[in-house]
Amino acid sequence: MRSKAIWAFLLAVLGVTVYAANVLATPASGFTGTTIAKATYGEIYSHVHTVPAYWSEKIQTKGDSDLYVQQNVVEPGGSSGWHTHPGPSFIIVTEGSITAYEGDDHGCTARVYTAGTANNAFVDPGDGHVHILRNETDATARTVAVQFVPAGAVRRQDEPDPGNCAF
Repeated sequence: MRSKAIWAFLLAVLGVTVYAANVLATPASGFTGTTIAKATYGEIYSHVHTVPAYWSEKIQTKGDSDLYVQQNVVEPGGSSGWHTHPGPSFIIVTEGSITAYEGDDHGCTARVYTAGTANNAFVDPGDGHVHILRNETDATARTVAVQFVPAGAVRRQDEPDPGNCAF
């Protein structure tokens, strides 16, 4: 009987934890994401060298992976909400400007990426890296993100506000 009580208690704690995480999460606002394409790949090993050897690439996976191509629209004043991804995202700003903030940056440093400039793209490493993308302008912003995640994984997970920014 005692083990049933312990299991019931642990289940209740788990339920409260999941509920609290959902309540504390910061959902998107003025942000619309659309999956343009998705594919599943088996294990990958790719290693490219160029001549002369000033550039190289290496990708190695174990198990299947899902690749997503996402189009995101962020209205003026909108944001993605604080979130993370289980794998890397390669983001290109195709219209307007996006300001990115990192969840572990206690200084809340604004990093601005603007379409049509040399600073129009960035990489989110994923793997629990919490961040938020905001449109702090008066014009609509658009991005395209290519995301690489473990097959079947949730592509995006909302996270609580880490409390490092005043907004």
